Amino acid sequence: MRDTTRPRLPFEVWALVAGGFTVALGYGVVAPAIPQFALEFGVSAFAASAIVSAFALMRLLSAPLAGWVVGRFGERRTYTVGILIVALSTGAAAFAADYTQFVVLRGLGGVGSTMFTVAATALLVKVSPPDARGRVASLNAAGFLLGGLLGPVFGGIVASFGLRAPFVFYFATLLAAATVVAVALRHSRAAGAPVPLSGAEAEAGSALRLGEALRVPQYRALLLSVFAFGWASYGVRVSVLPILVAVAFGGDATVAAWVLAAYAAGNAILIFPSGRWNDTLGRKPVLITGMAVLAVTYAAVPASPGVWTAAAVMFVAGAGSALVNPGQQAVLADVLAQRRGGQVVAGYSMMSDLGGVLGPAVAGAVVDLAGFGWAFGITAALLVAASIAWSLIPDSRGLAPADSAR
Repeated sequence: MRDTTRPRLPFEVWALVAGGFTVALGYGVVAPAIPQFALEFGVSAFAASAIVSAFALMRLLSAPLAGWVVGRFGERRTYTVGILIVALSTGAAAFAADYTQFVVLRGLGGVGSTMFTVAATALLVKVSPPDARGRVASLNAAGFLLGGLLGPVFGGIVASFGLRAPFVFYFATLLAAATVVAVALRHSRAAGAPVPLSGAEAEAGSALRLGEALRVPQYRALLLSVFAFGWASYGVRVSVLPILVAVAFGGDATVAAWVLAAYAAGNAILIFPSGRWNDTLGRKPVLITGMAVLAVTYAAVPASPGVWTAAAVMFVAGAGSALVNPGQQAVLADVLAQRRGGQVVAGYSMMSDLGGVLGPAVAGAVVDLAGFGWAFGITAALLVAASIAWSLIPDSRGLAPADSAR
């Protein structure tokens, strides 16, 4: 029998999921071409890889600015302007004349990326129905996942037209995403420019400041959690795992891609059930379980006897990631409780990016000094710490607005 009690999701959710899918599709096409294009300028492999770091660093540094812009101009304008900055910088990067121009343009793209990411997250958590926050987070993650999986498929075709072609393709998909979201949200009151609060509204807590959020145990645990998750999933998995495949198992880039694809497959299988479990069982048990699964798998992968065992381990890690990712966004929505909170969302985004920047750097250095076991062991320890943090606090579903404004 069809479940008729499920709340209907606001149209803003579907617009942002469509926009996220389009962005992820384009990024999946351009990502492999970025370091290869940098090498065309005759720079070293380190300099080519630094392009990725420049983008991530600018995302990290511009997060507070993005939070302020959301609070001042609203989510729709911030999203549209941010995504247009990425589009224009990406389109210009296709015609960069030298390495310096390429670095600067990618850095500008990082600023725009933070703007539209913070705006999209802020709007999603604002409009998510309280009893469907996990479901909304799963839909959002699934849109990015599907786009990320299809991107490399199109990337092979687009790259056949030259290394500049993926940048032009990404430029086009970003324009499409900006158009879809701007048009779909043009009448959305939730996404519009904030109306100045009256004294009564301010007293009632219509907006949540970062300082107030930091006094909420669930938000503090969330910051540790997204840092550890960013370190593991956005940092070590993408940068150190392919090196492990090459050094320990003698695999090439294709084999590494299959191992990463196993992770994506595990993620895809549980991404929708995870949202449902977050809304029915609660955030806490799902987050604790997911972090524990991630910790065990990251500790185990360097001890794998072969590459296909490593792929199986990463499949399980992907399932653990599916448990964690929607739950973290749902906790953020619980803390904000449908109030304004651009700086609160920016803090959440900044800690995730910080983990993604520090993870590869620290883990890479540890690999050189002590080996893969220690590098993945440190990553597992961070994930254990996050799991313990979630176990020590009440479930965020029980938060009332007054609890997060003390």
